[in-house]
Amino acid sequence: MAKNKVLVAGASGLVGLAAIRHFLTLPDWDVVGVSRRRPPGLDDANLVSVDLTDRDACARVFGAMDDVTHVVYAALYEKEELVAGWRDPEQMRINDAMLRNLLDPLLGAARGLRHVTLLQGTKAYGVHIEPVPAPARERWPRHPHENFYWLQEDYLRERQAGSDWHFTILRPQVIFGESIGSAMNPIPALGVYAAVLKDDGEPLHYPGGARRIVQAVDADLLARACAWAAVTPECRNEIFNINNGEAFEWATVWPAIADAFGMKPGEHRPMSLAVEMPKRQEQWSRIHRRYGLASPESLRDFVGLSFQYADRNFAYGDELAALPTRVSTVKARQYGFQDCVDTEEMFVRLIRRFQERRWLPPREG
Repeated sequence: MAKNKVLVAGASGLVGLAAIRHFLTLPDWDVVGVSRRRPPGLDDANLVSVDLTDRDACARVFGAMDDVTHVVYAALYEKEELVAGWRDPEQMRINDAMLRNLLDPLLGAARGLRHVTLLQGTKAYGVHIEPVPAPARERWPRHPHENFYWLQEDYLRERQAGSDWHFTILRPQVIFGESIGSAMNPIPALGVYAAVLKDDGEPLHYPGGARRIVQAVDADLLARACAWAAVTPECRNEIFNINNGEAFEWATVWPAIADAFGMKPGEHRPMSLAVEMPKRQEQWSRIHRRYGLASPESLRDFVGLSFQYADRNFAYGDELAALPTRVSTVKARQYGFQDCVDTEEMFVRLIRRFQERRWLPPREG
């Protein structure tokens, strides 16, 4: 019988999907995911379908889960206008309510609960508002802006005070992984863009704006960080920045990305993927049928809001290079998380996974 049972909220999302797959490989763990839809690749996983905005439904479902020992909370609500939504009060209220709707009944039922992992991000440092001094560190005072991170964190600290369970907050930067239909996964957005250019007989042009240097986070690495935080006493009630362990520039990794798609790197041709790619739905449908792809034919269902997110990450519309956002991961290493990932190799591996699953056309197509 398993000693631990982890509840992963947001099972169909970028982080939740990776977390479930990783915990399923670990001995002595049972896993249950929470998702309104069953994501591809989790056919055998134990999933419950519940809308986290429905307080009554959550009370019934989570109020009956008396054997959960750990929680990974990776659920997220985003507005249709992605970037604008980051400062929208309604978006903040809904995300706050979703966490409460899950944890309030669960805390009443799961007397053996030991740990909760909560995901934030580098918006905690105000990266969506102004340049951030480098490197950003977890010990800094809160950046003075409204954010659902603070609402969720304050709730978690209030409920945890005097309790036997603890929490850890992880702050990744730009996450890359295997999810479909996510709000913030650049891989399918990049894959569709590459597919239509290749269909046009073009090389892989870079669609972004000014020079952009960022720190990536492999979703699989983040899943391993979730497992580390869940069982490491030193992580109790602590916050950690998490990334691959290096910074990267798009121009540097672009040739490897192009080669993974079976293409040559092209010119710098700025283009808003959020504006232009939906116009290519008919072309994508032809490509989809030609290769018998298993991904959704609807660009909206496949890419979600990630064309908007890709535009932001490629710095589309920016004429001047922004100050790079660099966060320190020294604290995580000091506390024992030594994992790292070669970012260029990550891009190649993830593109190949999408191709192997027939979510994107084959490299040699």
